[in-house]
Amino acid sequence: MSIYRSNLPQLSGKVCITDGGMETDLIFNRNITLPEFASYDLLRTQAGYEMLYNYYKAYAELAQQYKLGLVLETPTWRANRDWGKKIGDSLASLHEINLQGVKLVEHIKQDFQTEDTPIIISGCIGPRGDGYKAESLMPVSVAQVYHATQIESFAKCNTDMVSAYTLNYVEEAIGITLAAKLYNLPVCISFTVETDGRLPTGEALAQAIKNVDEATQNGPVYYMINCAHPTHFADILSDEQCMKRLKGVRANASSCSHAELDEAEVLDDGNPQELGQQFADIRSHFPHINVIGGCCGTDYRHIEQIVVCCA
Repeated sequence: MSIYRSNLPQLSGKVCITDGGMETDLIFNRNITLPEFASYDLLRTQAGYEMLYNYYKAYAELAQQYKLGLVLETPTWRANRDWGKKIGDSLASLHEINLQGVKLVEHIKQDFQTEDTPIIISGCIGPRGDGYKAESLMPVSVAQVYHATQIESFAKCNTDMVSAYTLNYVEEAIGITLAAKLYNLPVCISFTVETDGRLPTGEALAQAIKNVDEATQNGPVYYMINCAHPTHFADILSDEQCMKRLKGVRANASSCSHAELDEAEVLDDGNPQELGQQFADIRSHFPHINVIGGCCGTDYRHIEQIVVCCA
């Protein structure tokens, strides 16, 4: 049974790191083919399992070295009904894949967790559609039912929490939050923003957070920003509504827009040292932002620099 589900270390102020951009790292740096950007596909083979284990291991050792917490996401960002159908997976097989993803992170937790380095198992949820584009928007009731299937899988195993990444509109975020509440799982909602600091729908981040909180009675345990560069959201961090509820950032390596990244044929891995300093600036001004890590284009080098600069 989960030991952190009712006592998440990051809520008590423990600084926690995450991994980098798993899918872009695997595809561009390690030449791995991932159908539909789905890293869960590697769970089908022993070789794939070992590759993911070694990927996670590097971040666990980094967290150990600096006595930091580690919020470790399962490789299941694409393991929902629509993306699974494109890959050829049934709901039954997706259920098993989600369970296997948790078992993999449990393996890392058993091997590397210490008193100074709590490892939080987070069931990773992605959007039903494209994380960069707000298309085919669902009403709240549909979003709740849709994502409840994956959340139910996580609720049946030793998941400490669920995290929904790269969300780009409010109704899906509300639906996920309500589904997580139904299964008594803490949930983090992570929005992506464009270069102007707004959601792809044009809504201000502060308003999006307010709308989700009002619709769910402050359901998310905290909010994050992911899949955006620090220069995209620097101007909105001082917003009081954001600051009350925002505890985490997983930034892109590149300062390009989502449209530019979509069209890029090579990976823009930015400048790890510069990204590390940008995180240090965020932490110096907003020390309550204590879940820090990377998204698209980032790898171990970026997270190491973030840790070094923030430490």
